[in-house]
Amino acid sequence: MKARTVHVICVPDGCADEPLAELGGRTPLEVAVTPTLDRLAATGTVGRAAVIPEGLPPGSDVGNLAILGYDPCLHHTGRAPIEAAAMGVDLEPDQIAFRCNLVTVADDGTMHDFAGGHPSSEVAAEAVAALQAELGSGEISFHAGVQYRHCVVTPAAWEGVRSTPPHDLTGRPATPPSGPGAAELTALMEASRPVLARFDAIEANQIWLWGQGRRPRLPAFASQHGLSAGLVTAVDLVRGLGVLAGIQVHEVEGATGLLDTNWAGKRDAALHALATGADLFVIHVEATDESGHSGDVAGKVEGLERWDSHILGPLVEGLDSIGRWRLLVVPDHATPCDLRTHTSDPVPFLMAASGMAGPGGSFTEAGVASCPAVAGHRLLPRLIRS
Repeated sequence: MKARTVHVICVPDGCADEPLAELGGRTPLEVAVTPTLDRLAATGTVGRAAVIPEGLPPGSDVGNLAILGYDPCLHHTGRAPIEAAAMGVDLEPDQIAFRCNLVTVADDGTMHDFAGGHPSSEVAAEAVAALQAELGSGEISFHAGVQYRHCVVTPAAWEGVRSTPPHDLTGRPATPPSGPGAAELTALMEASRPVLARFDAIEANQIWLWGQGRRPRLPAFASQHGLSAGLVTAVDLVRGLGVLAGIQVHEVEGATGLLDTNWAGKRDAALHALATGADLFVIHVEATDESGHSGDVAGKVEGLERWDSHILGPLVEGLDSIGRWRLLVVPDHATPCDLRTHTSDPVPFLMAASGMAGPGGSFTEAGVASCPAVAGHRLLPRLIRS
């Protein structure tokens, strides 16, 4: 009988970057002290992955679809419906979902903070409940998510609205939506101001609606890849992909999406699931992406170092005790600190396995610059079949 092999996919969200002057022309991946990652790269296989196909927006919805082995060109319908699925919102054919950020727009009309001061999920839920009570109707409903990330369901007639993601507007004019339904969407966003003004514990002063779409139909992960799978994440977007793909979503107390997240808890959730029967597990950590959006270079470096010391080092030791294993490390997109938003550039990836030696290399942007870019959705098949 062939020995069982377990698989792990590690997604350091948005960790890829560009050379930074304050790091002497290096990137956070080049500067971070990551001995386990370096060792895995030296004995594994590194390369470049085009996780964002040409023509699609460079977001975690597209990138994580690809990482899970789904071609985004076939399956992507928008970011918000994925997050809606995580919240238990089942969209009807005549409905669409919008991502609803709690944001802070400055008096001069610029986007001061796309995350509205990172309110706690508990306080934010109270605000979303108030928004539902004041602004909800038979056609419009508000649904609470995590921290500043929520969801609004509207008629499908608003599907053609063009609304810029708020993280792309940081420090710039908060350009209003345009296109069919823009007037209604803008009015709803403006109407949120007096509601949020009642909450002293929230810095956000309005909502921002974007990323709309209809419910996607994904083939079940188990039938697509022949493996049982689990995942852990702090964000509804990745959780929603798990729901839509039939992947078991594991909850970890203290998973925040920031540098203070429960790193060890995520690692231990993966090891426990794999030791008790799961074939594959996805560990997603948002912290490096948040650092990129805020331009926090030191935070991104620290996030990478915590990946190495709190997850990868003990993870490999735990996997060795389980048996044969294969590992993929790949971000879902780049979030350069200077730009403070996502880009479509190909990102580095690393594959490693127990008892095997690859050609070796460096898991950095410069280290894979000469490698041909592999379509992101082809990485998982390569991981489980190579």
